[in-house]
Amino acid sequence: MKPNTKRKKLGSDSFPVPLSGEGYEYETNFEFGFRVSGFGFRVSGLGFMSLPELIFSILIFPGFLFTAVIGLLLTWVDRKVTARVQMRVGPPWYQPFADFFKLLLKETMVPEGAAKTVFLLAPMLGVIAMPIVAVMLFYMNINPYASFVGDLIVILYLFALPPLGIIIGGSASKNPLSAVGASREMTQYFSYELPFLAAILVPIIKTGSVKIGDIVLYQELHRSVLYSLSGVIATITALICIQAKLGYVPFDIPEAEQEIMAGPLLEYSGASLAMFRLTRAMMLFLLPLFVITLFWGGFANLWAIPKFILIIVLIILAKNTNPRLRIDQALKFFWLGLGIFAIIGLILAVLRL
Repeated sequence: MKPNTKRKKLGSDSFPVPLSGEGYEYETNFEFGFRVSGFGFRVSGLGFMSLPELIFSILIFPGFLFTAVIGLLLTWVDRKVTARVQMRVGPPWYQPFADFFKLLLKETMVPEGAAKTVFLLAPMLGVIAMPIVAVMLFYMNINPYASFVGDLIVILYLFALPPLGIIIGGSASKNPLSAVGASREMTQYFSYELPFLAAILVPIIKTGSVKIGDIVLYQELHRSVLYSLSGVIATITALICIQAKLGYVPFDIPEAEQEIMAGPLLEYSGASLAMFRLTRAMMLFLLPLFVITLFWGGFANLWAIPKFILIIVLIILAKNTNPRLRIDQALKFFWLGLGIFAIIGLILAVLRL
């Protein structure tokens, strides 16, 4: 697979992408594709990788193992901060790892009458999707020119798989409370996804591209999307939607313990339940990185660390300082409140504000 390279004069309508050449810029557009060449792979513009490198990227760093470890550590931070807010000591740092491996060693029970295959495969959707998201985000922040057309859309689809797994798993368990939880998960997903997509459109409008690499380069050469009125609105919208994607208070409606026990996860145990919890931990790591990539200049430098910490702190504080909403309240909030707020941001982005 060869990149299509277009030569552009300086001062064109497109934002500058500085590469080699005197008085010229080169805008590289990698086509989406997958090709095997000997023992190497060229994957969707990420460049040429040997088979061991590809496996290492997906399974070790920055893929499954790295994302899982950081995600579980962030889960500990969440639990520790929550404990301090409630005047408790909190667990040791290794507690999330102990809980995860304990669940792995337990038997997975399949309820009678459940669709066994679907019930057991549903937890794997998120576990498979999140390492791919991690690889794409890391490579496209480190090397924006490795981006390919539509990579942002691919990541959005991958982020949609964890809630889809919860919906499918809860529906397949044949438990009435799980079915209620799955219904709530589906309803809430369609409610927060609209303002979330509207927020994502702001950097797309500002850069004129659906390539993550172009969005990162634009922010390097100009300023972060966040440092504009429309960018502030879009970032706030995205952060609130992240709270719902994680299923954190005040949007933990599908798993409301006091109402429907554990909701769609009620019948899950053992390794299957561990996979759901691991997926959420990985999302706690990747969703803030996604926001930093689109709105705050990317994370290919040390300044990304305090940005990441700030977002994590905001998520945890919001979780510990708000009551749970009812599903009808959540719908009204996302469609009427946050949805209108996000549309205002879109209009401002079109006006270049």
